[in-house]
Amino acid sequence: MKCSLSIFVFLISFILASAEKPIKTFDEFYRPQFHFTPEKNWHNDPNGLVYYKGEYHLFYQYNPFGNKWGYMHWGHAVSTDLVRWEHLPVALYPDNDSKDSIDCTAFSGSGLVDENNVTRLQSGDEKTILLFYTSQHCGQRLAYSNDKGRTWKKYEKNPIIPYDPTDDARDPKVFWHEASKQYVMALYRKPENKESAKGVSFYTSKDLINWTLKSHIKGFFECPDLVELPVNRRSDDKKWVLFDGDGSYMIGSFDGEKFTPESNKLKSDFGANYYATQTWSNIPEADGRTIQIAWMRGGEFPGMPFNGQMTFPCELSLKKYTDGIRLIRKPIKEIEQLHLKGEVWENKNLIPGINKNLARGVKGDCLHIIGSFKVKTADSFGFVVRLDKKNNGTEITYETKTKTLSCLGKSVVVEPVDGVVKLEILMDRSSIELFANEGKAVMSSCFTPNQNAYGIYLFNTGGELFVEKLEIYPLKSIWNNSK
Repeated sequence: MKCSLSIFVFLISFILASAEKPIKTFDEFYRPQFHFTPEKNWHNDPNGLVYYKGEYHLFYQYNPFGNKWGYMHWGHAVSTDLVRWEHLPVALYPDNDSKDSIDCTAFSGSGLVDENNVTRLQSGDEKTILLFYTSQHCGQRLAYSNDKGRTWKKYEKNPIIPYDPTDDARDPKVFWHEASKQYVMALYRKPENKESAKGVSFYTSKDLINWTLKSHIKGFFECPDLVELPVNRRSDDKKWVLFDGDGSYMIGSFDGEKFTPESNKLKSDFGANYYATQTWSNIPEADGRTIQIAWMRGGEFPGMPFNGQMTFPCELSLKKYTDGIRLIRKPIKEIEQLHLKGEVWENKNLIPGINKNLARGVKGDCLHIIGSFKVKTADSFGFVVRLDKKNNGTEITYETKTKTLSCLGKSVVVEPVDGVVKLEILMDRSSIELFANEGKAVMSSCFTPNQNAYGIYLFNTGGELFVEKLEIYPLKSIWNNSK
């Protein structure tokens, strides 16, 4: 009897020890490890991006009730470095006690610090943080916090711009315009519900509550943003950039009331998943950067408790080329905080059929790849990621004849500079972001790679490729608060 009992106990212990360990929250297979996601449920547009006293606030469209769009609230997270995020309670709820999935829900908007208390809403020592948002079918509204963004109140005299049933107005972006000494609101509108009239209207205010319409520019659609950027990093040469919802942009001038275009509409991202781009306000002058983030719209995350992810934050600038001034977008330098021990190769001449895979010793599902490649006689070159003996992986390919960079069904022309193509790649568990020639061309795309396939292959076809320098760093997770 004793022997039988011992055998039974042993078998039970063996079964329990052999059972698969439960997957921790923030460590699920398709969970991004260095791109922002909420713990669970649907999220989309970044909202209310504002910096205050050492914290970057990230708000976002959020459905607390499930993994599909609807019942929009504002989710909330903060970071001290734009890399690691602390999740905070939901900040904004639907207005008028709405239980409807759309009406009076908290749609997109922006954030601002009321440095001079022009709203007269400050009640303590902390400056008031303001959130401007669209209450769907209920007008443009204001919420505020006097405790560093931990709790929020709705402005008692909302709306600050009334709802007009003949005008699909939404997504207010509010900022201070130094030259004209006034606040500006860029607001998507479709006056009289005419498709031909939809675009961005500009309002001005002295007190952030009373707003006056000044101008309207056609040809834009939702989630506007307007920022001033240096050209070739010169402080004495700046241009304004007006962004559309899909990340496309137009360069021009802005006098505080009217935007005057100086370029056609240009694309800032050529990937499959990029939308609702916004920039942070109130970043200290000592930093001096303009930092942007976007929602990776249309990504798929099968079996995951969340639905959606953000791009990795990027620094923006403008650079003058022979074909005009263009936007430059590069990952913020803070990505280096996540670097694990990597590998570096320099001055390697690769010949098909002779050289082995240069990166054969590297494996991982989160990688930062930085490479400079001199195109010699190769027909093509690139990387295959997330592959093993049974899985072909995902290709990132540059075709030398067409000068085309391709990944996940999308392509963009990338002209070599002095015969060199520079690539920077951020690969997470469910996304790939490509930055070509130091950010002149960018591709942001989601993917669902093969499970348990972690290899990487550097290839070239048809002829020689000279690798000036190649760096590959595995990246550690930002989710130290995993449960």
